[in-house]
Amino acid sequence: MRIAIHQPQFMPWLGYLEKIDKADLFVFLDTVQFKKNEYQNRNRIRTAKGWQWLTVPVQFSFGDPICKVNINETISWRKKHLASLRLNYSKAPFFKTFFPLFEELYASEEGKEEFSNLCSKSVLLLKEAFGIKTEVTTARNIKGLRNDPDGRLIDICHHFGATEYLSGAGGKGYLNQKQFHQERVQLLFQHFVHPQYKQCYDGFEPFMAAVDYLFMQGGDFSSVREANCKIEKI
Repeated sequence: MRIAIHQPQFMPWLGYLEKIDKADLFVFLDTVQFKKNEYQNRNRIRTAKGWQWLTVPVQFSFGDPICKVNINETISWRKKHLASLRLNYSKAPFFKTFFPLFEELYASEEGKEEFSNLCSKSVLLLKEAFGIKTEVTTARNIKGLRNDPDGRLIDICHHFGATEYLSGAGGKGYLNQKQFHQERVQLLFQHFVHPQYKQCYDGFEPFMAAVDYLFMQGGDFSSVREANCKIEKI
């Protein structure tokens, strides 16, 4: 069985979804430290001027795990997000088809929702819209995980009986390949090739939130699957 593990992200990009698509099981790693100003609580959408952030305001203390981070609901961010999506994508071919799903996402449990839960729901929305069948679960209920990053990932693989771990390409620079080999987990690395497609505005901006692709291309994930993305075995 092949497993992929990643921190939950809000409205992730296509590469995140493509990694889920290539795994048999995807695990939200919500027990590790939250990192400010990365892609955990924000992502980018296409605009006439290039792109802009969609950011979920959060409340946390340094060192808090993602599962302990709270949403700052004193800021009226939900309506602003929906307004930004409507302003920039209302003319997109599949906007009317999928926008109601995002209205439901932003309306759910307003004022009491966990940040990690919101991220997971945004991922599940996109996964289902694209017809990705991979099973998804979370790491927070797994007991006895090691504290070191490599040991933690290996423990999660062993917990679910996975023999292969699919990492992003950047993992080659920090994963202990020898440790994975010794503990009988085959390391795989995703090499994602970003597909080009027509966007709402002239000029192509890669690495947008996957909602950009969804509103423009619909739920057809085939061009992502056919974009010459490869898996490297170590």
